[in-house]
Amino acid sequence: MKPIRVGVVGVGYLGKFHAEKYAGMKGVKLAGVVDVVPERAESVAKRLGTESFADYRDLIGQVDAVSVVVPTPLHFTISRVFLENDVDVLIEKPITETLEEADALIKIADSRDLIIQVGHLERFNPAVVALMHVVDRPLFIESHRLSIFKGRGTEVDVVLDLMIHDIDIILNFVKSEPKNIHAVGVPVISPRVDIANARLVFENGCVANVTASRISMKNMRKIRIFQKDTYVAVDYASNDITVLRKDGRGTELPVPGISMEQSTFEKADSLEAELRSFVESVRNRQAPLVSARDGRNALRVAHGIIEQIEATNEQLPGKRVTS
Repeated sequence: MKPIRVGVVGVGYLGKFHAEKYAGMKGVKLAGVVDVVPERAESVAKRLGTESFADYRDLIGQVDAVSVVVPTPLHFTISRVFLENDVDVLIEKPITETLEEADALIKIADSRDLIIQVGHLERFNPAVVALMHVVDRPLFIESHRLSIFKGRGTEVDVVLDLMIHDIDIILNFVKSEPKNIHAVGVPVISPRVDIANARLVFENGCVANVTASRISMKNMRKIRIFQKDTYVAVDYASNDITVLRKDGRGTELPVPGISMEQSTFEKADSLEAELRSFVESVRNRQAPLVSARDGRNALRVAHGIIEQIEATNEQLPGKRVTS
C-alpha cells in the first residue's frame, strides 16, 4: 500500500501533536513540517525524522494532504494554495474567518474533487460518538465549556475559540436551523470576549443554552440533553454518560418507571482518531466525518452569536466590546 504523504503547516502547541500522530501512523509518511519560526520547525522535524520548511509552498509536490494548524486569519490563504495545487486539507477550527472565505474554499474543493475536513475534535470523543445512537430529536440542550486561561487562541474571541466546538456538536444533534439567537459576552483578560453565553432557538422547536469561558478557575466540558422520555448527561473530560429513560423498568430511582444507565468510556486519543479519519478519507476518496460545510455551518452560527453580543454591548454605557 502506497503511503499517504502528509505535511503539517504550523507546529506550535497543537500542530506539533498533529506531526507526532502522523509520524506514528502506519501507511502515512510525514513528508515535512512548516513553521514561521524556523528553529521550531527544525526541532520538530529532527525529532520525528522528517524535513523542515520555512515556506508552506515548499510542500507543494511533496504531499498528498496537509494539516493547516495556524492562527485563524491565515486559514484561508494557506488552504487555498494547497487546494489549488490538488492537495487535500484538514483545517483546524474555525474553518476560516468569514463565510465568504469558507464558500471560496468549498467551491475550489468541489471543482477539483478534493477533501476538506475541519478540526472539530469533539466529534471524535467516544462519549459524543456513543450519543449518536441515543440522541433523537432533542428539545433542550445545555452545554458548558469552561477553561483555565492558557493565553492561546486570543486572536479570536471565546465563541470562535471554544464555543464553536459545542455549536458544531449541537447542530449535528439538532439537524435544524436556528431562527433566534440571544447572546451576551464580555472581555476580562484579553481585548476580545473571554466569556459568553448564547441561547439558540431552532426552527424545529429545540432550544440550546451554551456557555463558554476561557478565564475559569477550573476546566469543565459538559452537556445535558433533554428529549421525549429521555435525559442524557455527558462529561466529555471523564467520558462519563448518564442516561435516564422512561421505560417502565425502573425500580431503584425515586421516580416510578425511570431507569438509569451509567457508562464510562475508556480514555481515547480523539486527535489521533480525527487524523486517522482524515487519512482514510484521503485514501478512499470519501467524505470526511466533519466536512467543510459542517465547518461553515458552525461558523455561521458563531458569527450570529458574535453579532448579538456586539448588538447587546452597543446598548450598554461605556466602551464597546471588541469581538
